[in-house]
Amino acid sequence: MYFYRMLENKKTKLTPIENLGEFELINHLTKNFSIDNLSSKTGIGDDGCVIDFKKNLGVISTDLLIEGVHFDLSYVPLKHLGYKAVIVNLSDIYSMNAKPSQITVSLAISNRFTVEALEEFYDGIKAACSKYKVDLVGGDTTSSTTGMVVSITAIGQVTNKNISKRSGAKNNDLLVVSGDLGGAYAGLQILEREKAVFKVNPKVQPDLDSYTYSIGRQLKPEARKDVFELLNELKITPNAMIDISDGLSSETLHLCKSSNLGCHVYEEKIPIDPEVIKICEEFKINPTTAALNGGEDYELLMALPQSDYDKIKNHPYLTIIGHFTDSETGGKLITGLNQQIELTAQGWNPI
Repeated sequence: MYFYRMLENKKTKLTPIENLGEFELINHLTKNFSIDNLSSKTGIGDDGCVIDFKKNLGVISTDLLIEGVHFDLSYVPLKHLGYKAVIVNLSDIYSMNAKPSQITVSLAISNRFTVEALEEFYDGIKAACSKYKVDLVGGDTTSSTTGMVVSITAIGQVTNKNISKRSGAKNNDLLVVSGDLGGAYAGLQILEREKAVFKVNPKVQPDLDSYTYSIGRQLKPEARKDVFELLNELKITPNAMIDISDGLSSETLHLCKSSNLGCHVYEEKIPIDPEVIKICEEFKINPTTAALNGGEDYELLMALPQSDYDKIKNHPYLTIIGHFTDSETGGKLITGLNQQIELTAQGWNPI
């Protein structure tokens, strides 16, 4: 849908990749990127980038996005894909309570992609780099027989005293989440439904005005840089933290397992946007299920000591959804009827 319409609507002649070659293509796509961080000593143009963190710890994270598995170009604009590919990696850096500073981009593409298509993709990467103030310092390109594969590595830094790992939660710590949950999953349901309608009747134009929030959460998510900065302003260092890429249930259990603890998550405390509830009603999905298992929200889930309660209570960015318990309790969802249900990891599993 979108990808092919974009190609058809181009008035100028499209440029085959082979007209440039690998190295000229890299130069062409990255010529407008600048180096802004003092820690970026050498960027694109050498065999490897050089990064100087001096006294800080380096944090590195890599994610793969594969066409047909993680994204569908029939409804995902290439510019949005480039932006999202950066965001999902920056979110991992923020979840360690670290500040991202560099990324590398590796790309495998089939011969159906033109230079102009990749320009759209790199426009999205550049927009994310500009907004989050990170430098593009390297990467690789190669051919693919099946479509597009994107691999981005994000690099950040944090002091030893401020780093937050999954393993640091303590018994009775507050379980706190940023933002709201389930929006990306709800947006995906809408996009998949409209794709099915389009296949039956390509002349039908979708009316998506009432779903803009959820579709935006799916196509153009944001990393919670604002929450990272808020924690710093409030002088809060989470005992443990993780980003919600695979669903609240999976990520909560990751924290529990790494910290050798159990937890209570209160269903009525889970923040869900009204639009998400409306979409779930349309699809006959329990909104709690969307929040627990949907994934791709890229919110931050953290363990905070009880002593930080007064700093975060009633804060618009943060919601206390439960607390940690001893390991024998296990992970439990407490329903509105005060029933205890075992938390199960039903989010994304790549195996």
